[in-house]
Amino acid sequence: MKTIEYYLVPDRRGFESDPFGYSALAWQKWGMAQTVAGFFVDIKKPPTSEDLKSPLLWLSQAHAMSEAAIAVIEREPDLSHFPDLTKGVCHSQYFAIALMLVGYSLEICLKGMLIIKKGVTGYTSEEKSYRHHKLDELSKFVPGLDDRDKAILKVLTHFVSWAGRYPDPGSGRESSTEEIFSLSEKYQISGRDLFALSARIMSHASEVCA
Repeated sequence: MKTIEYYLVPDRRGFESDPFGYSALAWQKWGMAQTVAGFFVDIKKPPTSEDLKSPLLWLSQAHAMSEAAIAVIEREPDLSHFPDLTKGVCHSQYFAIALMLVGYSLEICLKGMLIIKKGVTGYTSEEKSYRHHKLDELSKFVPGLDDRDKAILKVLTHFVSWAGRYPDPGSGRESSTEEIFSLSEKYQISGRDLFALSARIMSHASEVCA
């Protein structure tokens, strides 16, 4: 007979046999983990909004998104079936997607930290004001961010909101493309700068949790 602990072990075969079901089990697994720890959770019942605002779920998802970003960045895409003149197009888009994942990991981590700081009830009462991707605004509580840091977050927001998903920001927002280039050039933003800032912000979670 399989124990609860059996279902808590990462299982790639579970994903391969049922990708949607396996990938949607995070909350149920968190409920099982709490039960094993002595805090019974009835996972047969649908989770409430409060259940889904568990900071662990948010910080764990942020880590998962960060790991996904690393996997994309460290791998070169297979562009062998593209004509030579268009390989560079797809290559840029590939790394735009990587930046989207980096941005999402920061967004989720920041919102997780806000839940910890404000409590579930406090966060819920203000939730509408956080329903956006503006990383420079979400990170206002993080100490020590200077104008350059805020510019990096502002540029990264473009990749979360559109540039990592579509080639077009949408009607009336074509100038968004110009802001990416203008801020990148003004602050001479490198990959090292971006990842150093991302690590600094995500590491702030340990101080929020203390």
